[in-house]
Amino acid sequence: MTSKQRAYLKSISSTYDPVIQIGKGSITPEVCEAVSEALSARELIKISVLKNCADDPREVAAILSERTRSQTVHVIGRKIVLFRQNTKKEDQKIKLPVG
Repeated sequence: MTSKQRAYLKSISSTYDPVIQIGKGSITPEVCEAVSEALSARELIKISVLKNCADDPREVAAILSERTRSQTVHVIGRKIVLFRQNTKKEDQKIKLPVG
C-alpha cells in the first residue's frame, strides 16, 4: 500500500464509527472471525480497543491484520483502522488511487 493510498483510506475512515470493540478478553478466535466478516462486508473498518484490554493497540493491530490477511491503515490512540480489498471486482466498495 502506497502512502497516497494510505492517506486516502485515512481520510475516508475519519468519519467512521468503530464497528468492533476489543475488551479484556483481548484477541479471541471469535473476535478474529468478527473482524474478518466485517472486512468482507465493508473492506474498511475501525476497531476500538477498550481501556480494560491490557494489550498494546499496535500489537493488537499487527495480530489482527496477520490473522485476517488485511492491512493496518493506522493506529491512533486506542483506535485501529484495517483494510482488506475484496477479491471480486463487483464486490469492491472502495476504489484505491493508483500510485
